[in-house]
Amino acid sequence: MSALLPRPRMTFPVLADLFDTGWPFGEHNIVRIEESVEEGKYTVRAELPGFDPEKGIRITADGGLLTIAAEREARTEEKGRSEFHYGSFRRTVSLPQGADTSKIAATYTDGILEVSVPYETAKPSRHVEIEVKKN
Repeated sequence: MSALLPRPRMTFPVLADLFDTGWPFGEHNIVRIEESVEEGKYTVRAELPGFDPEKGIRITADGGLLTIAAEREARTEEKGRSEFHYGSFRRTVSLPQGADTSKIAATYTDGILEVSVPYETAKPSRHVEIEVKKN
């Protein structure tokens, strides 16, 4: 995974990566995401195998931020033993300027969540000629 937005230069970049992942202070359930930007479309893909997209995944957009939150809880019972699988995940990314949050689309296929956000690209600057009038 590579960040598309530049990270400020740090003296200890490995230490900065630890804070990004939450280890050793936070959650140990690391979910990988990747971001990509094409002309007019911002896409975030997250590996969320085992999560139920209809019940356990929420996507919100507010204030220029996109948040993906997911929770799962499963119980397997066999003769003489039972097993629990549970966990939660939350990741927030900044949306590009001009993002149209009313047109966000999301798909979930084979454990991969893909969220697409259209955005309006910046218009090129325009040079204005100055008309000189003489009296």
